[in-house]
Amino acid sequence: MNRPPDTRPLMRRLFERRSLDTLAPVPKFATYAILLAWTFVVLFPLYWVLVTSLKIQIQVDAGPYYIPFVDFTPHLDAWNFMLFQNNTLWPYMNSIVVALTSTILALLFGSMAAYALVRIRFQVKLAAIIAFIVLVIGVIVAVVEFAVPWQVAILAAIVLFFLALTSIGRRFKAALGNNDIEFWMISNRIMPPIVAVLPIYVMFQHLKLLDTQIALISTYTAVNLPIVVWLTRDFFAGIPLDLEESAEIDGASKFRVFFTIALPLVRSGLAATFMLVLILAWNEYLLALFLSNANAQTMPVLVSAQNTTRGPQWWYMSVLIVIMIVPVIVIAAFLQKHIARGLLIGAVKG
Repeated sequence: MNRPPDTRPLMRRLFERRSLDTLAPVPKFATYAILLAWTFVVLFPLYWVLVTSLKIQIQVDAGPYYIPFVDFTPHLDAWNFMLFQNNTLWPYMNSIVVALTSTILALLFGSMAAYALVRIRFQVKLAAIIAFIVLVIGVIVAVVEFAVPWQVAILAAIVLFFLALTSIGRRFKAALGNNDIEFWMISNRIMPPIVAVLPIYVMFQHLKLLDTQIALISTYTAVNLPIVVWLTRDFFAGIPLDLEESAEIDGASKFRVFFTIALPLVRSGLAATFMLVLILAWNEYLLALFLSNANAQTMPVLVSAQNTTRGPQWWYMSVLIVIMIVPVIVIAAFLQKHIARGLLIGAVKG
């Protein structure tokens, strides 16, 4: 259906919209101009890094050159050196394995913990927590000061813990609820990592696991677990309880309800959480610096070492930057729809 001709004055046609689903010409032009300017601001650093990785030293020093085959002749010398002569592929594979594995584990355990905190009312006795802390300290002292094998110390601590629960624990009624557990979890993430990195280092040193992927994966998983719990609990709280109760009436167990009903309903929120935790694990530097050396070295440590030993050689550094951001961009593009929907759900929920 053709619209009737617009008979408004010229200035009104330029600045006032004709309908709710369209913009007037001047606001429309201003909006697109701002979006294009912001796109340039965001993408130009990425373009500059990519172009710099195709240069040699003399082209970087004599620049700035921005347009390949016009301002300068592209070279792959920096790529060849960093990928095949500087032993970059092994740290790169370490970063991929450690980041993906720790993110998946954190998402799995964290989502289960968040679901339990939403659907189950916990009453953890304060006496049990105190006994656990005392026994953990006892295990550390026994292993470090008295050279007791850690397997024996942990086994003895487990036995003593259950004995304490069945005897002393019954006499104390004070307990912590779900809100206390949630606050304790997020407080672990609020704590600066430098506070815990030295005890973690000593622990893995005694376990003979320093400079291994196992040490990095387990540490990254534990560090990012509170974020997963904190973010996903709101997604699970938004699921109608009637759906789960109907499944339980039909004979479904809690695990089946969780994996077949709850998880599919919050997949968008899980995608957004996965992306955030993956970025945190991928860019982690402090823990990787203390817990890895040569065998389990990750890309952030390699980039720092490259910059420290050789100085800011931008043609080499650009190669490292490009190969570091490519996996994150690919995963973000693949999960784009779910991430946007998950962030929107979180915003509405809050």
